[in-house]
Amino acid sequence: MKTFVLPGTDLNVSNIILGNMRINGLDDASIQELLQTAYEEGINFYDHADIYGGGECESLFAKALSHTDISREKIVLQSKCGIRKGATGYYDFSKDHILTSVDAILQRLNTEYLDILLLHRPDPLMEPDEVAAAFQQLHDSGKVRHFGVSNHTPQQIELLQRSVDQKLIVNQVQYSLAHTPLIDSSMSLNMKTDESVNRDAGTLDYSRLNEITLQAWSPYQNGFFAGTFIGNHKEFPELNDVLERLAKQYNVSATAIATAWITRHPANIQVVVGSTKPSRVKEACAGSAIPLSREEWTELYAAAGNLIP
Repeated sequence: MKTFVLPGTDLNVSNIILGNMRINGLDDASIQELLQTAYEEGINFYDHADIYGGGECESLFAKALSHTDISREKIVLQSKCGIRKGATGYYDFSKDHILTSVDAILQRLNTEYLDILLLHRPDPLMEPDEVAAAFQQLHDSGKVRHFGVSNHTPQQIELLQRSVDQKLIVNQVQYSLAHTPLIDSSMSLNMKTDESVNRDAGTLDYSRLNEITLQAWSPYQNGFFAGTFIGNHKEFPELNDVLERLAKQYNVSATAIATAWITRHPANIQVVVGSTKPSRVKEACAGSAIPLSREEWTELYAAAGNLIP
């Protein structure tokens, strides 16, 4: 498992993250097996959000973790807040909501602190100074050690960072072989093609310039939860042909190759694996450090239906 020190912190982290969005569909023994498998494969980073399972996923995680030999001090716990569910969902970055959310997260996770707190999706009514006050209180109290965002543009981060004293160290965004706006427009600059349309506001380059680590969610999904592209020969025949050929070449699964396509990038993008199957987690971990060549990386990108100018 490839690890690196997360910029802006002293945390040595795995480049594969176990996402816990769906573990409320498992029983306690199955969650224990999932966590233990991930840990044994080298994953030391666990991602949550207060809306996953209405908070139940965090509670189930804590219960299962207590039945393993994994100590809290040896793992990185990250959670997210800011989305309010109800009859009409909306976003809330108010100081009171952030503080109340974190207290509930800590209680559910049965921990005294979060290593990282992310703001889940942009709040159009955000008041940066109010967010800053919440972050300062959480940091001073020791409840949260580091902060970041999810699904935010560079300018939204700049607006926040102007008020927030703590460096924003993470931005979690959607990225996979079948969802590549993060790199498309930079590769097709000044061309009259669909790829040249800037849909990500330069997020990748901005993050590298400012030492913000990107985390890729839905790394095996096509579009916005439209289903996995791996094994989907009907919609992605050429991509799966290349994935399967490279899988045989490297003696791994197609999932490992799809993972390696992300981890190969020099930006040290972390891959959030949300599978509830230990076998699939093992497959993903096998792609942590596969040294895909430039030719192989580019062939996969093209096989996914992207233009190579």
